[in-house]
Amino acid sequence: MSMLGAFMDGMKEAAGDVDASPETPPADAPGFEAFFETEYPRLARSMYLVTGNAQEAEEITQDAFLAAWERWDRVRAMDDPTGYVYRTAMNRFRSRLRRAARAARRMVGTADGRDAFAEVDERDAVARALGALTPRQRAAVILTESLGYSAEEAGRILGVQPPTVRSLASQGRAAMRGRLEADDG
Repeated sequence: MSMLGAFMDGMKEAAGDVDASPETPPADAPGFEAFFETEYPRLARSMYLVTGNAQEAEEITQDAFLAAWERWDRVRAMDDPTGYVYRTAMNRFRSRLRRAARAARRMVGTADGRDAFAEVDERDAVARALGALTPRQRAAVILTESLGYSAEEAGRILGVQPPTVRSLASQGRAAMRGRLEADDG
């Protein structure tokens, strides 16, 4: 079986054996087979050099030749049908890159102007300030400020009265504020 025959069989399988539309030229259109046999390996190698991936190069090359085959009556009349196929392949490649870039932007999200390094520095400073508190102050601050428990709920967790939790949290916040101000100064 010729390379074109294998290509056409693959296209029929991919299309689910759907008959070609009436405007699509037959596979044996004058000159297409010779053009395909000559240019397909060269374009596939070129696209491999562009993409760095054999499978992607093969897919792009097939798409480009399919586009040429569907328009063969116009393509064969061009001054440079080879240039058309190469240009089509490069356009397909750039289109894939753009789609991949859009997908990556959606996955990563857009930058919102925050300084991620500054946020890490702030979290580190808060963690160090928390580490400098007594264990009871630290527990009271974390339960009331970070986790949002009321003084009554935090008191039940810690086994102390609510006024004690409020006092410990207040002392802890004051100590943290002093430590953070000292670090900034």
